[in-house]
This record gives sequence, C-alpha cells and structure tokens, in this order.
Amino acid sequence: MAQMSAFEVLGPVMVGPSSSHTAGALRCAQVAASLVEGQPVRVRFTLHNSFAHTYRGHGTDRALVAGVLGLATDDERIRDAFGLARERGLDFSFTCAPDNPALHPNTVDIELTDSAGATTQVRGESLGGGRVRVSRINGVDVDISGEYDTLFVAHRDAPGVLANLTVLLSAHRINIAFMRTYRTERGGNAYTVFEMDEMPREILLEELRSSENIYTATFVRVPGAAPSAPGVTIDELFDSGEALLSLCDKRGMNIGAVMAVREAALMGEQPMVAAMQRVLAVMRDETTAPIERPERSLGGLIGGEAQRVSQGAPRLAATLMGSVQTDAVARAMAVLERSATMGVIVAAPTAGSAGVVPGCVLAAADALGLDDGSIMDALFCAAAVGLCLSVNACVAGAEGGCQAEVGSAAAMAAAALTQMMGGSPACALNAASIALGNLLGLVCDPVGGLVEVPCQNRNAIGVAAAFSSAQLALSGVEALVPFDEAAQVMLEVGRALPATLRETAKGGLAQAPSACRACGACR
Repeated sequence: MAQMSAFEVLGPVMVGPSSSHTAGALRCAQVAASLVEGQPVRVRFTLHNSFAHTYRGHGTDRALVAGVLGLATDDERIRDAFGLARERGLDFSFTCAPDNPALHPNTVDIELTDSAGATTQVRGESLGGGRVRVSRINGVDVDISGEYDTLFVAHRDAPGVLANLTVLLSAHRINIAFMRTYRTERGGNAYTVFEMDEMPREILLEELRSSENIYTATFVRVPGAAPSAPGVTIDELFDSGEALLSLCDKRGMNIGAVMAVREAALMGEQPMVAAMQRVLAVMRDETTAPIERPERSLGGLIGGEAQRVSQGAPRLAATLMGSVQTDAVARAMAVLERSATMGVIVAAPTAGSAGVVPGCVLAAADALGLDDGSIMDALFCAAAVGLCLSVNACVAGAEGGCQAEVGSAAAMAAAALTQMMGGSPACALNAASIALGNLLGLVCDPVGGLVEVPCQNRNAIGVAAAFSSAQLALSGVEALVPFDEAAQVMLEVGRALPATLRETAKGGLAQAPSACRACGACR
C-alpha cells in the first residue's frame, strides 16, 4: 500500500516555477552530492528529453547547481545559484543529450568530482510533484526512491563480503527490508543497496569504510520521500479510490479526516499539524500577495493578470463566473505569477498546477466562513485524491501532459469543494472523476519552455472545472466512469500523447507563430 505523505502531494514548499523541473531536479542533485565523501569542486550535468528541451525556462539549471550546494527547495537563493557556486569555487557545466525514449522524460546524469579527485556518477529521475528516483550510480543500474532508509556500499566482488556486511548490520540491530547487489564483472567491483527499517548510527559507516574489501559506504537520503513506517497498520493505508471509500465507511469519517489519521500514523500528530499549518500559511500568501503587488515574471510573459481578474469582478462576476469562482480564479492565477518570479509556493500536486487547489479551497472557505481546522480538513481531502492519482496514474506534465497536472489538481479541488459543501466521500470522488473526464487529453505546451503561458490560464480553467464538477456531483449527477477507472484512462491517454505535447515546448501553442515571436523577448 502507498506510504506517500500528504506533503508529497501538497508539497514540496518550493521556489518555482516547476515541481518536476525545479524542485525535483534540485533533489536529484542533493542525492548525488550526498554520495560524494569530499567537497565537490566540479560537476557536469547531462540533461535528457524534457529536461534538455526546457531546462532554462524551468530554472532546472539553477536548481541542479543549488542542489549540489545543499540549498533546500524553498530557499530563494536558488535564483542566484550560479553566483553562489562561483563564490564557493564550484565549476559546473551542462550538456544536452539527444532524445532517448528509453529514459524517463525528466532524467539527468550528474558527474561530481571532489577535492581529492574522486569521481561519482549518478542518474536521477524527477517523477513529478518533487518526487525523485535514483536509477544509476557509477554506471550500475539501481532503484532508490527513499521509501526505506537506504545504505549504499561499494565493495570488491569477493567471497564472504556480503556475509560480513549482513553480519555487521545484524550486530547494529538493523533489520534489512530489501537487499540488492549489482556487480560489473565477476571478481570486480560490486555495489550493494540495503533498504532498512531504520537508519543506523554514523558509526556504522566508519566501521564499513575501514573494512578491507569495501571502497565506500554512504547513507542515501532521498529528499521529500516518506520512509516506510513499520508501526503503521494496513487499516490506515490506501492506494485507490475504492480503498479510500472503504476506509471512510469503516471509520465513519470524511476523506479529509481519514487522510489526516493516516498522516498522523506516518509522521506523528504534532508534526502533521505543523506541516499543514505551514502549507496553509504559504497558500494564503501565494494567493494574495501577487494580487496586491504584481510582479513581472522572469520570462516576461505574465504578471498582473490576477489583479485584473480581481478588479474586474464587480463588473463581470454576477453574469459570468460568480463572485466565489472569480475570487478562486484570481487566487489561482496569482500563484502562477508568484511561481514564475521564482517565489515560494506549495506544489499542489505540481508547481505548474499549484493555483487550482488553494484558489478553490480558500475562496470557498472565505465564502462559507470556515475556520482553519475545516480548511485543513479540505486540504487533506485534496491530498488523498492526489495520492491516488500519483500512485495509479501520474501528475507530471512530461509524462502525461497538462491533464496530469491541471487535470489532477482540478480533481483534487473538486473533491475538496464537495466535502466543504457537506457532500459524502462517494460524492467527492464522483466530482473528482467528472473533473478528470472534463480535462482528459489536455496537452502540456509551455511557450518558451516557461511555466507561464498557457499554464496560468489553464489553472483558471482547472478552477472552473473543479467548481462545475463539484456542483454537478452535489446535484446528483453521476459520472459513468468511476474515479479509479478515470485515473487509469488518464494514464493511458498520457502515454498516447506524442512527446511534442508533453512539456517539451515542441508542439501545441508553444509552436504557434505568435508564441515563437513572443519568446524572442523572453528574459
């Protein structure tokens, strides 16, 4: 069962503009840097597929350098990462590889050299929403996602080495969940990955490194991942809409409450509340400050649109979107403006779709007069829907198009709105299914590779889809296709989309003559 945290869905709290291309890229580099024993002095990044096509517009290059420097996803110095690297004496360069459909769309090879001249090579994949996976270390294929605390050991392929490793872990009372060994050749170099139920003390590394046949040993920490929690029971976990509804029925709770119980079991109640309070605080700021004080985006394509929508409400809202939906749209557009200036936002479930959930939830909460507890309950509901989509479909534009980003966000927001209006868990998932169906096939075509146009307007459309889907569901309109099937359909449609329509900026609106001319003026 999925052990993804709610704050991997409503998160990370990050500097924009893209959760997969900025936050995820940064985390790939953080993992690579953690495998280097000395101080990194040189790094070479080789970018593949979507990363290669859009890395400047998404800030991927700055984020990768920032990750090697040890900056967090919400550190506003990411914008100045190149200057910081030069101050610290870190040499860096970027190379774009030819497209390779055999690789994940968001793949980067990172070659780090430390002060002693030792070189480490890491391949990282950004999976969407800031989640990452390490798929290669020093030329050897691995699969490290951070679900378990992980120990990576490079050693000689010799009789007795593996036995000695397991005996040493046993002496430290470490329970091994999974163990995989990879070798380059018989009697040559070998690499063993231990996934453990708990992280050992640092003294274990010292003992390992002093062993005769071991070259290096290090803990691999994947930022943003939620390690497996052995104390969590199966009754607190779910990975589908059907399982979620079963838990709601069994416990007599709404979706948000079930998700909160699950999260408290994973991370503890007080840390959970503190994390959601921070998410809410950032959401309030990201949805209001750009309306009050607009800034031009880094690419120069957006800035001030949210304020214009808000100011036009007295004249237009009554006839067109209504006051609450107009407020929600303005707030959603504000988030994209904040993100496009490399300001701090909450990915929900991605940075490219980050405006939909907070725009809908906060506008509706103000209209209903809800307190913070009820708002957080609605956000947990959105996170539960996003978790199911992350596990069973995808939320990354490079994998599934904008339907995976704004479509998923609209489904999350529709469920939250339905719960806020007193709808049952089944009604909330019905709303989510309607929203997915309404945005099925939506392509990802960022103009100039920037998360600005058409992304900002599509967040507005995501809000409209969420509001209409919630009202349909609450009115008794049933989706013919249930939520879990709709998620599977979205995944299949995303796979069928050509690469030109999945966040490469090589198709769709990104290739329209006016868009290409506008890109000539992008900063």
